[in-house]
Amino acid sequence: MLSFDLTDEQQLLKDSVERFIERSYPFDKRRASSKTDEGFSRAHWKQFAELGWLAVGLPEDQGGFGGAREVAVLMEAFGRGLVTEPWLASVLLAGGTIARAGSETQKEELLGALIAGESVMAFAHGEPKSRYDIARVETSAKKSGDGWVLDGHKAVVLNGDAADTLIVSARTSGKARDREGISLFVVDPRADGVEVRGYPTNDGGRAAEIKLSGAAGTLLGTEGKAYSVIEETIDRAAAAVCAESLGLMSVLNAMTLDYSKTREQFGQKIGAFQALQHRMADMFVALEESRSLADVYMADVDSDDLAERQRAVSALKVQCDKAGRRVGQEAVQLHGGIAMTDDYQASHYFKRLSIIARQFGDIDWHLDRYATLTQ
Repeated sequence: MLSFDLTDEQQLLKDSVERFIERSYPFDKRRASSKTDEGFSRAHWKQFAELGWLAVGLPEDQGGFGGAREVAVLMEAFGRGLVTEPWLASVLLAGGTIARAGSETQKEELLGALIAGESVMAFAHGEPKSRYDIARVETSAKKSGDGWVLDGHKAVVLNGDAADTLIVSARTSGKARDREGISLFVVDPRADGVEVRGYPTNDGGRAAEIKLSGAAGTLLGTEGKAYSVIEETIDRAAAAVCAESLGLMSVLNAMTLDYSKTREQFGQKIGAFQALQHRMADMFVALEESRSLADVYMADVDSDDLAERQRAVSALKVQCDKAGRRVGQEAVQLHGGIAMTDDYQASHYFKRLSIIARQFGDIDWHLDRYATLTQ
């Protein structure tokens, strides 16, 4: 786990997730549920609610608890178990956006259903041309009577095909890259004018392309002022997947070490070769460097100082992505061909690390941002 001392609540959270993974989330069942139409188990989702995990990171006045460190404890444990349930998409992305932008009535209704496990949500923000540019929103929203109608295309919406509610960003004024003029809307994915095309992702998850053609939407929060809300949401998601990568790397390290003690080559266990020992030591160092940085910077993710939060997130993302690539590639090479097969667990951990390296900003993007912030 993360190396900072855990509070009693954080320890209880850690213990509850680890027990669930051990008793109720074996790898074969995880694989089976990931291949269903929704890509996860609704029964598990209800269990998440009963255990209180769908409240982590949400406001206390809405029934939530904890901040970035509690999210990190949860996500690292999820990484160890390769959890496919849409916690990141529903709670951190969609739920976090609602918590920061919604009216009191919207928070009560939408977050209440989410925390109770009665709803799955998705945050539809990225577009085909946007890459990591948060302000590049071409989807439009226009007034229509007492409501709004949306037109546009949202790309790679995490768990968008399983969502009961969509939180959609759209431009109500300005040009494609203006920070001003971006608004948020609540959209029913089953409504007229909404086309959802779901597909599996490389890491065993699900995503969707969502096309809006005159789709009805309800304004979430203040018109034209959503940029800072979206920016914070994505920063928090980037920090969360860094914590998830710690869990992934720790499992790959353990699997590789165990394999080196059983696989024989040239009449002896491959773990006896000094060159391979050095490579496994480098894997361990990469993980521990990432864990130490998470210890230092995770609290800054909750900072009200924008620059402080962004420096912390970008430093974490660069370190964890570099370490994830190192650990993942070494694990595959030290296992040999078996680590590339779908039947072997290591390949699934490597795939998830590879996807994380492209989520919410890659190494180059975060290096550029960090350099800009420290000038």
